[in-house]
Amino acid sequence: MTTGSLKATSPSSTPSVEPTRRDFLYVATAAAAAVGALATLVPLIAQMEPDAATLAAGGPIDLDISKIQPGQQVAITWRGKPILVTNRTPQLLETLQDPKLLSQLADPQSGELQQPAYAVNWHRSLKPQYGVLVGICTHLGCIPLFEPLQNASQPAANWLGGYFCPCHGSKYDLAGRVFNGVPAPYNLPVPPYNFVNETTIRIGENPPGSDFDFSSVRQI
Repeated sequence: MTTGSLKATSPSSTPSVEPTRRDFLYVATAAAAAVGALATLVPLIAQMEPDAATLAAGGPIDLDISKIQPGQQVAITWRGKPILVTNRTPQLLETLQDPKLLSQLADPQSGELQQPAYAVNWHRSLKPQYGVLVGICTHLGCIPLFEPLQNASQPAANWLGGYFCPCHGSKYDLAGRVFNGVPAPYNLPVPPYNFVNETTIRIGENPPGSDFDFSSVRQI
């Protein structure tokens, strides 16, 4: 097992490299289903510390995604909310289009306004490889756990991989789409974001030509 750390930065300032008690720590264990076998992927501990002034102002923050290994997830804080960024492997993406999964989702086509127009697609993101979600359960605001490994019994029966809220049992797939028959009523929100370049995403800023207002989502 190896661990790594990634650092989020403000577009206009450089954060301190010294950790503080404000650091947001998130442990994400990743695993994917390969054809005929399960490939266990390396867990990652992401330690993020955006500039304090940027956090207070709710301004955009940048994240270097080149260090997120396939199957791994990191979390950073934007406007006081955990933002989950996942590097989804081809195997993980394949599960998002599985009819067995789609038949169990409450809003598989993202009909409810829980994302910008540029994320109304089967992967709910600008690029299929990278998922960007607000990590707050739409039931009562708990933080769901990243559980990508398919399992017959854990963390829930017939688990297909995704996010599981241990508070009241709400389930989401790896695109943040909520399952039928769980307490949570809506998909996990997608925040405004764009790609500054091939290796950097800026959370809190829409791509050119989009005016998505995050405050317009149905529920956070």
